[in-house]
Amino acid sequence: MSGYDKEVIMGYPTKVQLINRKKSQQWYINFPAAIAQAMQFERGEVVEWNIQDRQTLILKRKRDTRSRAGGKKRAAR
Repeated sequence: MSGYDKEVIMGYPTKVQLINRKKSQQWYINFPAAIAQAMQFERGEVVEWNIQDRQTLILKRKRDTRSRAGGKKRAAR
């Protein structure tokens, strides 16, 4: 069995950021442009965080990107 038979996982270290406000806290997790480009994210796209366990967060798209054929769909008028 060669080393190419294993699943390849891209990883990029990212810091969790916290902004403390008078009445609230905002937590931010940014990811590198390379990941956004590889995933073909679009500005304003809705995603959902799922907690698998205390070590694993899963980010899921709220729409099916497989139906997208090279561009944004326009709303019917």
